[in-house]
Amino acid sequence: MKSSLDLEEISNPCATMSVIFPAFNEEDNIRGTVEAAVKILPKVATSWEIIVVDDGSSDATIAICNDLKAQYPEVEVISHGQNRGYGAALKSGIMAAKYDLIFFSDSDGQFDLCELQQLIAWSEDYEIVAGYRAKRQDPLHRRINALGWNVLVRLVLGIKIRDIDCAFKLFRRAVFDQVQIRCVGAMVNTEILVQATRLGMRIHQVKVSHFPRQHGKQSGANIESFIMSRLPTSPRRPARPTRNSIRPLKKLLLSRC
Repeated sequence: MKSSLDLEEISNPCATMSVIFPAFNEEDNIRGTVEAAVKILPKVATSWEIIVVDDGSSDATIAICNDLKAQYPEVEVISHGQNRGYGAALKSGIMAAKYDLIFFSDSDGQFDLCELQQLIAWSEDYEIVAGYRAKRQDPLHRRINALGWNVLVRLVLGIKIRDIDCAFKLFRRAVFDQVQIRCVGAMVNTEILVQATRLGMRIHQVKVSHFPRQHGKQSGANIESFIMSRLPTSPRRPARPTRNSIRPLKKLLLSRC
């Protein structure tokens, strides 16, 4: 059984890694997130790069990203001229990645990048290592929606992932030789893991910390609310799937990309 590792215990980094940060209007967060990665990655990877994908931000995000690129040679910046969606930003980063392991996380600073090593420790045995938030630090309504969404995905699509949209995932590069990303929106995590599961890829789950957002607002599409609002309800019962709703819901889930 592997145990959690402290970064101070790592003397020989053994991975080569591409780190992807999709970003949309994260001018108050992106510098801190990238600079935290710059400090951590030399301790866990022999060669590494950081790819920031600015998805059509209307604030100073792209200017800050370009400044970071000039400051750190390992930083690359991809700019979408207009907002194309979280899935499209993630796909752009993955297509540009050049190293053996591909890790992605959000740009808002809600994760502790030191915990990346806990994912790396399992990467030789599993194609995908997925984080799940030990205690999600988001508003109550988002936590409730996310709980229902995770249950729904498990029930309808058979994906046994505790926190499917947790933005703290590590992949072997070879995963994307077979998994094709078509989803441009918030369901990209579901699309990737559905394909990976059907292809027989091994997925390991690791508990990670989650922290409250300190700056800015969450801008991702709330796909959980979209789906949960389409489930049948009654005054006495919360929204839940029924026999009659499973088949159209499955079609809906698979078509929302």
